Amino acid sequence: MKNDINARRAEALLEQLSLDEKIRQVCADMIFDTTGDYAGRRDPRLGSYRNPGHFMHYTRETPATPGEVTAQINEDVRRSVEAQPHSIPPIENGEALHGAQWGMCTNFPQPIGLASSFDPAMVERVADVIGKECAAAGVRQVFSPVVNLSRDCRWGRTVETYGEDVKLASDMGAAMCRGLQQNGVIATPKHFADNYAAGGRDSNYSETSERTMREVFLPPFKACFDAGAKSVMAAYNAWEGVPCSSNYRLLTEILRKEWGFDGFVVSDYGGVDGIASAHRLAGSAAEAAAMALKAGLNVILPYNRYETVKEALEKGYLTEAELNVNVLRVLTAKFRLGLFENPYRDPAEADALVRCESHRAIALEAARESIVLLKNNGLLPLGKKKIKKIGVFGQSAELIPIGSNYAGPYGTPWVGEDAPTPLAALRDFAADEIEVIRGGSDEIDTLAPACDVCLYFTAIVEGEGSDRSDLRLPDVTEHKNRSGDGGVIVDEATQQITDAQESSILRLCKANPNTAVILQNGAPVDMTAWIHAVPAVIESWYPGEQGAKALTEILFGITNPSGKLPMCIPKSVGQLPLFYAYKPSGRGYAYCDNDGKPLYPFGFGMSYTSFAFADAAVEISENRAAVSFSVTNTGAYDGAEVAQLYLASHRCETARPLKELKAYTRVCLKKGETKRVALTLNESDFCYYNVKMEFGPHNGRHTLLLGTSSEDICAQLELRMEGGKLTAE
Repeated sequence: MKNDINARRAEALLEQLSLDEKIRQVCADMIFDTTGDYAGRRDPRLGSYRNPGHFMHYTRETPATPGEVTAQINEDVRRSVEAQPHSIPPIENGEALHGAQWGMCTNFPQPIGLASSFDPAMVERVADVIGKECAAAGVRQVFSPVVNLSRDCRWGRTVETYGEDVKLASDMGAAMCRGLQQNGVIATPKHFADNYAAGGRDSNYSETSERTMREVFLPPFKACFDAGAKSVMAAYNAWEGVPCSSNYRLLTEILRKEWGFDGFVVSDYGGVDGIASAHRLAGSAAEAAAMALKAGLNVILPYNRYETVKEALEKGYLTEAELNVNVLRVLTAKFRLGLFENPYRDPAEADALVRCESHRAIALEAARESIVLLKNNGLLPLGKKKIKKIGVFGQSAELIPIGSNYAGPYGTPWVGEDAPTPLAALRDFAADEIEVIRGGSDEIDTLAPACDVCLYFTAIVEGEGSDRSDLRLPDVTEHKNRSGDGGVIVDEATQQITDAQESSILRLCKANPNTAVILQNGAPVDMTAWIHAVPAVIESWYPGEQGAKALTEILFGITNPSGKLPMCIPKSVGQLPLFYAYKPSGRGYAYCDNDGKPLYPFGFGMSYTSFAFADAAVEISENRAAVSFSVTNTGAYDGAEVAQLYLASHRCETARPLKELKAYTRVCLKKGETKRVALTLNESDFCYYNVKMEFGPHNGRHTLLLGTSSEDICAQLELRMEGGKLTAE
């Protein structure tokens, strides 16, 4: 950072600060109750705050407007600037996994749905909107994106991820970071690094090897930093015996010395305290804080730990020189953001910008691309002229399909005008031409037979604090997160499932064979009990505030489905963990009662039209492989296909995955149209870690697999890397 003018300004300011001022810059606070003597309960000298907008809504009869939130954040900042001897503004932070979470902002598909688009350019546009709506209110750092891979869908936080694949998660995470940061909002990819354990248990001890960490779990983070992310959040769990919040190997040796990261590291909420309380490595909170700050963590979130850090200094656990390193990184970030020159935002501009028409239009576009057609035996698309009565069943039909995970301000459901439930969207589309009736599970036998088609909307409870041991659709039950498992700012979610869903689906299909199931979920579910009876299944994930409109368009063929699965869907929980890019087995891949293959593979997704690939060829130049091919829309509808290029490596120095996604592109075609498409693999795509853990273009044979999913391959091309030179076979 020697040539960085902001770093030099930070160094000059650091020299002027007292020890107390320095301590407060590495501390933060979060105050849930913004009413009453809010200002009196807030220490305005701290370096960072959870923005009050996240908490302003649940004590009100009507939600706070964007302008009101902006005015409150401005007041927070003003108090800090005036209380600081050197007028240092704070960083106001918050969440933004699929929308700015300080209030009723534009709500996009959950990340698992965004990943289904296989469209990083669209995701960057989504992130641009999120960044604009954060910056408009004065929220200048967000704890997003989540680039942990989910290779065991029992993990409740799967909904927050971009799925199981290294390439896809890297691309989506980088796109989110670019979109956020171009608006002056610091992206904070999380949770660094491996964030769940065997069985899908959140934040449990990681037994991931160095090789797997580098091959699988670290690359998406590196992609985010290459895309400009200037912060990162450490994970709760431990890796190689050391909590990630105090892991010098992760936070300093790899992150800074090896990768050259020059941003700042924040803890997950309460993660530093956990070094003592959960991991039992430290004897006190002060000792834990010192361990974290010495290892490379720079800001302790979320609560005020001034006294704790002060004690660490007084007892000699931490030196002032070590503290200075952390303060310098925080101050540099503030100068980079321009906080000293422009710490305030215009409430009127926030009112005009947030959830404006163009932002809602992007939410609709994202929803259209996120929805995946899994099964269709000719039932879809529905013909508006042929359908006279639709029966709608299932609990989620009357919920805005945003999901409950990081989807709104604290303690208050997200609401927004022009954000319909599926039932409302269907009725609006049907107008006076189609009768849409709503039925309960106890009315299936009486209502369903008289309908031309029936739709069943599933319900499930998942998210942070809701890891699963059973992948089946839940029966009649009441779910509640165990105390403390839902995270600090995630509500203690209680939800009643009011239907025996599997039996209701089977009864509905028997009463009316023209039944489609619409899954609303954030992670795969076990469909084996009913998939055979259902002619059509749509994986809609949680498609966001405009998702019900997008779903209606797809049901009636106005939009052709084009989403692809960002992770495998297993046949049953007994197959887990399950992912496509596994390494070779010495014996086989099946069980005695199961072939080991997923119900639906990674990259799978159907369309109302059909596509044909032809004339695949490869050209090699300077260790880059350019693969060209023709794609033709051979069906009766306009549509989009995602061409996917996988690499299968063999005869290498170390065992490689059976296949890995290396490139992909969405191809939009009119019916009957043909396009010539090219995908390029760089030298790095053929590199791997050898037995000495050296990354490079080591010897090996490589097969390029071109297809429409990880299992649907239509062309193969053979290459070899020998002596550092790539050639065609």
